[in-house]
Amino acid sequence: MSDLAPLAEATAVDPLVSHPADFHVFHKFIERCKSLPAITTAVVWPLTDVALRGSVEAAEAGLITPTLIGPEAAMRALAAKIGLDIGGYPVLEAESEAKAAEIGVAVCRSGAMQAMMKGSLHTDELMKAAMHRDTGLRTARRISHVFIMDTPSYERTLLITDAAINITPELEDKVHIVQNAIDLAHALGIPEPKVALLSAIETVNPMIKSTLDAAALCKMADRGQITGGILDGPLAFDTAVSVKAAAIKKLVSPVTGQADILVVPDLESGNMLAKQLEYLGGAQLAGIVLGARVPTILTSRADSAETRLVSCAVAVLLHYATHPVIKV
Repeated sequence: MSDLAPLAEATAVDPLVSHPADFHVFHKFIERCKSLPAITTAVVWPLTDVALRGSVEAAEAGLITPTLIGPEAAMRALAAKIGLDIGGYPVLEAESEAKAAEIGVAVCRSGAMQAMMKGSLHTDELMKAAMHRDTGLRTARRISHVFIMDTPSYERTLLITDAAINITPELEDKVHIVQNAIDLAHALGIPEPKVALLSAIETVNPMIKSTLDAAALCKMADRGQITGGILDGPLAFDTAVSVKAAAIKKLVSPVTGQADILVVPDLESGNMLAKQLEYLGGAQLAGIVLGARVPTILTSRADSAETRLVSCAVAVLLHYATHPVIKV
């Protein structure tokens, strides 16, 4: 359990939201992975205690089969210092973060790896290589990021997107962001996710772009341009997650108070929302990049090994959602 669990227990309870007694989501993802083969994973630049330990623990849990990419001597020295045995894992030598990212993307692009995992390098360095138009991992989809949240303050799995890749997405970008998140929700066992398109208010206001985008996205879903989920918006955060708040505001919708996916207006608002839920709300979170050729496990350099473990489980479920295991 996260070292933030005591904080979660001490947090003042909002009477508008029902509160389960404890964390209740992440262990289910890991449990589902026990019947699935580990996925081959390029681990890029795991040169901190948490990054290297998270990779090894995910391997020991049967989630990934890692190939470590970085300076071999430094990685082995770090492993010896913190008491890890990495002798059984392949190593691809890279003398810099940029070169490690380039190699990681190349082995995934070639089909040799089924996923990529960020180590301790900066996100920009990794995603620059992944998003290169000619040599990266692009597909027809816009690449986007999803935070998967497990919090005592909400009884459902909660996905927040996009809080790490697209800074100020336009409407066309948001179509991909929403569809990517819906597809991930399906992989996580949510057959028809409820999607809340967030803004500051619940009415369309021409002065607030996010309300216009929300209205357009809802209509696009009505016309089959976005599929697999139930969309509503614009919605404020309180009406998206609280049935009581929605009732007070006289909002009637299958999404209000029970959203599975929160689509934020931009990266800044999404990143702050996710970090507030983590550090002040006691939530646990995992992170994954979608829309690329392979799932990319993208966590913060400050995240725990446990967070990396769950992020790996999400990548496993996402991979096998599109590549079912063939039983002989």
